[in-house]
This record gives sequence, C-alpha cells and structure tokens, in this order.
Amino acid sequence: MRSNMNWHIKGLLFENCSCQLICPAHISFKNVCNHDRCRGHWAFHIDEGRVADVMLDSLNIVVVFDSPVQMYSGNWTQVFFMDERATEPQRDALEMIFSGKAGGPWETLAKFVSNQLTTRIVPMEFEDAGKTKRLLIPDVFETTVSAIRGSDGDKHAVLSNLHNVIHGPEHVLAHGKTRCTDSDFNFVLQKTHGLYSKFSWTG
Repeated sequence: MRSNMNWHIKGLLFENCSCQLICPAHISFKNVCNHDRCRGHWAFHIDEGRVADVMLDSLNIVVVFDSPVQMYSGNWTQVFFMDERATEPQRDALEMIFSGKAGGPWETLAKFVSNQLTTRIVPMEFEDAGKTKRLLIPDVFETTVSAIRGSDGDKHAVLSNLHNVIHGPEHVLAHGKTRCTDSDFNFVLQKTHGLYSKFSWTG
C-alpha cells in the first residue's frame, strides 16, 4: 500500500556495476548489459531528508542488486544495507521510500524487483573526498568510485540532459571498484562502470 505521507530526501548517490563504462542500462533499461547478469549497487548518503516528522539527515543506505542481462525484463534480486545509526522510525521511513511504497522514483524501480531480501542493519563508514566517494561495511562490502578526468585535465567528465529516475541532472562519469561478500551477493568489480550525482526526490 502506498503511503500518503509527504516526504523529501536529497544527497549524494554513487553507483558501480559489472558493466563496462557506460552501463547500457543507465541509458535505458531496455538496452542489453555487457554480461549475462548485471550486478552492482546504488549507494546513498543523505544530506537532508524527512518523512512526516522523521528526520533522515546524515544517514546512509546501499541498494545491492542482481538483474538479468536486460534490466527491463524484471526479475531483479535486491537487498538494502541500512545504517545501524538509524532509529526504528528512521529505518521504517527508509524502507518505505526505497521499497517504492512512498511513491517517488522507487515506485517505478520496485516494479522490476521480484525478490526483495531481508534488510541488513550494519555499521557504515562513508567518505566524500571530492572526486572519490567511498563506503565501507566492515567484512561485508566496500566500494569506491573515482571521477574520470575531462578533456581539459581539470574538470570531470559528465553526462547531462539524460532522463534517469533516481540521479540528478548531471552524472559524473567514474570508474568503480566494489567487493561484496554478503551471504546472498558475492562479487568483485574492478575498474567498471561508475557514476555519481546529487539527487533530490519528493513524494
């Protein structure tokens, strides 16, 4: 059931998947990915967020996924790794948003998920070092995305004016590396597709 509570959330989103840069599905879910499965994550650091009277500022959440070669065909398996600093009301609010029950962009993405696994509540270490973003879940998950330098040698390379339901208007191209050793997700990515952007959603 969709929630009728007003909410907003904004912050940093960074991703890494098993495709070569740029992941074809980032342009359109109807495109075919580079391998028989697309495995990866979306990681979020919330700068500011609120669901009714529940504040979400400074929390982190990671969505790890495994999809068929064409993401549009659905049948994704997905799990949420949620910041252990979140209180029970904050966890409920994040579950509502990222499951799509609160509307917004995740209501669209939820239609592709057929196997939503039990949420993991874990310690997280987040670092934003400008052109490099990093998130660590000790003994389970570690990811780093690093911006690709643009042609001028200073600014980073970007995608803009591209429709995407969760990213902001400017997507910074990056190389990513991830190691995930969860009981249901076990993969290693090295210098594969990465992006980051500032996101802002409402519902």
